[in-house]
Amino acid sequence: MIRLVIADDHPVVRAGLVGLLSDEPGFEVVGEAADGEQAVRVAAATSPDVVLMDLRMPGVDGVEATSRIAAEGTAKVLILTTYESDDQILAAIEAGASGYLLKAAPQDEILAGIRSVAEGQTALSPQVAVRLVERMRQPATAPTQVLSAREVDVLRLVARGRSNKQVAADLGIGESTVKTHLLRTFEKLGVADRTRAVTLAMEKGLLD
Repeated sequence: MIRLVIADDHPVVRAGLVGLLSDEPGFEVVGEAADGEQAVRVAAATSPDVVLMDLRMPGVDGVEATSRIAAEGTAKVLILTTYESDDQILAAIEAGASGYLLKAAPQDEILAGIRSVAEGQTALSPQVAVRLVERMRQPATAPTQVLSAREVDVLRLVARGRSNKQVAADLGIGESTVKTHLLRTFEKLGVADRTRAVTLAMEKGLLD
């Protein structure tokens, strides 16, 4: 029996998944979550085999929730979303997701993906697999703009798991200033979130 937690902020989508998986032999839905923070709490409380995780949710998003659940090591995370941009795919995989499927995928593909992830394998939709291969074939390029010393300081602390409030206290600056530095960093690196900013900066040798 594969124990599942379903995290999606759309009640209709979540209910549909619960109904589908509850009726499928070999699956048991042990929890639901409407946002990333709740997904982390429910996963900790129920110890599922797999968490089906949407990406865009209020508050803590799917990437951050995936990172926190993966760090605990109590469950595998399978992204199930409508979004498939390169940065979103890479951010999710780098956060620790074991698979990335699209909600538009056939039912059999979703069920097979859950089984694969539960068994410790990887599950990627064909579209996502192609995007990842294409991305890996692209030659590495330097960011179009160099980060300022302060932006590097902020990103280095973010890489250590510090929140915006903690970064502000560490550097003696306002929390709004931290947010401004991060937004400028995202723009310079061409990314959309903290996780991808840190990983890309490390890849480019911008962080120690």
